[in-house]
Amino acid sequence: MAPASTSTSPSVPAPSAPSAASAPSPVPALTPRELETLRYITSGCTYLQTARLMGLSPHTVDAYLRRIRAKLHTNTTAELTRLAITLGL
Repeated sequence: MAPASTSTSPSVPAPSAPSAASAPSPVPALTPRELETLRYITSGCTYLQTARLMGLSPHTVDAYLRRIRAKLHTNTTAELTRLAITLGL
């Protein structure tokens, strides 16, 4: 009986699922428009170019980026770019 319960506990891969879910947690915190803004900015677009591509004003793009920086705890576009690459965006 003891070997059967020992074989049951190693076959449970539940701990790997939460760690995989905790890794991409910063991404779901962003709205779809924030993600789109982040993709444009980190690909090298300016605020004005991003605004035109998204049909927004540059002020709205700036507001999105301020929210993104607050949510991801970054201060610069370089940090955002590095984080986006790390997260696979």
